[in-house]
Amino acid sequence: MSDRPETFGEHGVYRSLFTAYPDALLLVDAQGKIVLANPAAERLLGHAPGGLQGIAVDALVPDAIRPRHAAYRDAYATAPRARPMGKQTGLVARCADGSEVMVEIALSPLQEHGLPYVVAAVRDIGDYPRVRQALQRARYSECVAEMGRLAVDAREPRILLERIPPALRELLEVDSAAVFRLDADGRSFRLAGGCGAVIDALPALVVANAPHTGLGHLAAHREPLLMSDFERERRFEVLPAIAALGLRGALAVPLSDQGQVTGAIVVWTRAERKFGDEESRFLQALAGLLATTLQRADTEAALRHSQRLDSVGQLTGGIAHDFNNLLTVIQGNLQVLEDHAAVASDALASQFVAAAMRASRRGAELTGKLLAFSRRQLLQPQHVDIGLLLQSLADMLRRTLDQRIGIELDLPAEPAFGLVDPGQLESALLNIAINARDAMPAGGRLSFVLRAGVDRPAAGPGEHDEVAAPAVAYVSIAISDNGEGMSEDVRARAFEPFYTTKEAGRGTGLGLSTVYGFVRQSLGAITIDSRPGAGTTVTVYLPQGQGAPVAVVDDTAAADRGPRHALAVLLVEDEPEVLKVVATLLQGLGCTVEACDSAERALDHLAGGALPDLVLSDVVLGTGLRGTDLARLVALRWPALPVLLMTGYAASAADAAPTGPLLRKPFTRAELAQAIARLAP
Repeated sequence: MSDRPETFGEHGVYRSLFTAYPDALLLVDAQGKIVLANPAAERLLGHAPGGLQGIAVDALVPDAIRPRHAAYRDAYATAPRARPMGKQTGLVARCADGSEVMVEIALSPLQEHGLPYVVAAVRDIGDYPRVRQALQRARYSECVAEMGRLAVDAREPRILLERIPPALRELLEVDSAAVFRLDADGRSFRLAGGCGAVIDALPALVVANAPHTGLGHLAAHREPLLMSDFERERRFEVLPAIAALGLRGALAVPLSDQGQVTGAIVVWTRAERKFGDEESRFLQALAGLLATTLQRADTEAALRHSQRLDSVGQLTGGIAHDFNNLLTVIQGNLQVLEDHAAVASDALASQFVAAAMRASRRGAELTGKLLAFSRRQLLQPQHVDIGLLLQSLADMLRRTLDQRIGIELDLPAEPAFGLVDPGQLESALLNIAINARDAMPAGGRLSFVLRAGVDRPAAGPGEHDEVAAPAVAYVSIAISDNGEGMSEDVRARAFEPFYTTKEAGRGTGLGLSTVYGFVRQSLGAITIDSRPGAGTTVTVYLPQGQGAPVAVVDDTAAADRGPRHALAVLLVEDEPEVLKVVATLLQGLGCTVEACDSAERALDHLAGGALPDLVLSDVVLGTGLRGTDLARLVALRWPALPVLLMTGYAASAADAAPTGPLLRKPFTRAELAQAIARLAP
């Protein structure tokens, strides 16, 4: 070949190889201009035939990194060499329509052959099976997270019933998707929402809850049901109307409420053996979310009928318990994946793991809100200088709120201590401040008035305390705005969960209800004084502290190292998946693990052999003894044996403030190591 691209194109063999090569090929000159591009490159980057020729290669680089790319290209031109790019870090190419595609690039300079060009071979790594699977899992996780946000923001399950079937049809590439609900009498499953050929043909589909139907089989076995090929299905009868649509198989998962099947999610496909474990887990996650939302809607109806705020406590506590167990499994497995050689060496996989970790942390924040208003969150009260906390909060609000809102503080001359969880108090005050900001769209004044030695107001109609209020003085924090104020009807419902006067998409209705739950759980009280046009004052009363703040010893550096020697740990957990992932984390810390699924079996194990170095137990352990009971019995019989309790749910006041160490679910490996190191260093 000569050094002219025209001559390069005239050589039939080379031209044919260049044209037929399956990867995208670009021939780039010393000035960064594309001299030739093969059809694969034009298809990959969305250009018409001949559309890439003559343009600068920089045009294929996203705007954000174009200057860096130009500097790299200039440096490369001074010392060209063959090298791969994008193996460890994701590279992105810009297509003709502005979209982007993740690629790997191999550069091959032709200077040694007397040609002033570089050949760039570009490959779409989305075609790799490993990457496709990771992308699909990421899409499944994002869909679950999105539906979770809808479940929190929307007050009606109808939103999820409308959104879930189309999302399943798109992500799973199936023909039809539907949600069924079981009638109150348990006799029939009725279509509650769906899309695709099945719903178009059978819009009022009703399936008997009987052993001879697929949904009846599902209800009887209460586990995911895979139908790989309708023609070979012998466990039950396939509805003739569905078989007539040309469908080959289906996947169904149950909706459950307290162990009882209440409905199902079903997807149908025209392809045989379309579904695997990933798809089954994805549907189960959505089914759990939808079942929870439907259960919440039913409970809200009961709440409106009975006018009792506390009627949702059991529901939300149960949701948080299940979610925190799920999140413990998710986070634990993600942490194990982070250390896996295949993930650690793959930047793209690491990004997916990090994204999933962020989503699971958002899930933990959501369960925290649910626990707060049901008064089942886990508090760590301390003697807090509330004046200092308010000064710090006011500084933050001045930086973040509308500059037209003035922040004022009225603090007593002497420090005022409260016995309260400082993190939860700051979050509660921030919730109130945000509500005040929304009530002053044109700006205004937000003030905080702190007083010590005040009396706790009497409980309002229908209210009751979790436990008897202590006979101590209280501190009060009055948060006032001069905004729009509330009508009497709004003020009366302000603490109800999911009640909001904000427009759709701007509020969940959990703000003031979480504040109410936190304050009452802290043995305090909260009042609202408001009138339309006259502003609002929310006053929080908390037990007064009895001295200086408790000094917190920073032993993080020592605890981060985890146990100094291999420990024998007795793990007590009734959820199999949680037990498995916690055992894996413990083994990763060098511990040997013996597992029991109940407190009773744990006690038998301790009585029958050598004692371990540590007992790690969940608080909620099914129908038998609780983890707190186990801790007390161990302290009586084996006082030298340390017990670490873990939970994400406080079923009672005793659980919410256990006497011993407590590890909150979901926890990270580092938090587990720290907790163990403090008990058994």
